[in-house]
Amino acid sequence: MTELKLRPPVAADYAAIAGWIPDAAACTRWAGPQLAYPFDAGALPRLLAVEHGASYALHDAHADLLGFGQYRLRQPGTAHLCRIIVAPAARGKGMGKALCRLLIDEARHATAAQAVTLRVYRDNLAAFAIYSDLGFVPTAAESDAEVLMMRLTLKA
Repeated sequence: MTELKLRPPVAADYAAIAGWIPDAAACTRWAGPQLAYPFDAGALPRLLAVEHGASYALHDAHADLLGFGQYRLRQPGTAHLCRIIVAPAARGKGMGKALCRLLIDEARHATAAQAVTLRVYRDNLAAFAIYSDLGFVPTAAESDAEVLMMRLTLKA
């Protein structure tokens, strides 16, 4: 596999990401109800801004955009991964796991987090498998019938 890296997203990345979201249901599942569909790709940097966090584009050595994700400080010591998406053409090739690993590393470095959380729809079996492989475990207290909250405790 080619070397993968994170970088701050640029306007062309947001335009590409907008093309990965086919409809309102997919938009809500990815970004939550606060992002109305259809949206202006040029407004995505503002619409997706996270307080106490950062946005990243996943790219390969050829600068091809392969994914996008964010983290935010949920509470002191805990970072939360959000809005994780992989380019449709790159799905099933390990990009989701690589993106999450890199986001975890960034969040740990930037926030000194000792734990990382994320939410996943229960019917998103591919994402659930990635998160489980990375060591995330469901936390029942913050889960509901549709969405699981998952937590990863980071080793010192």
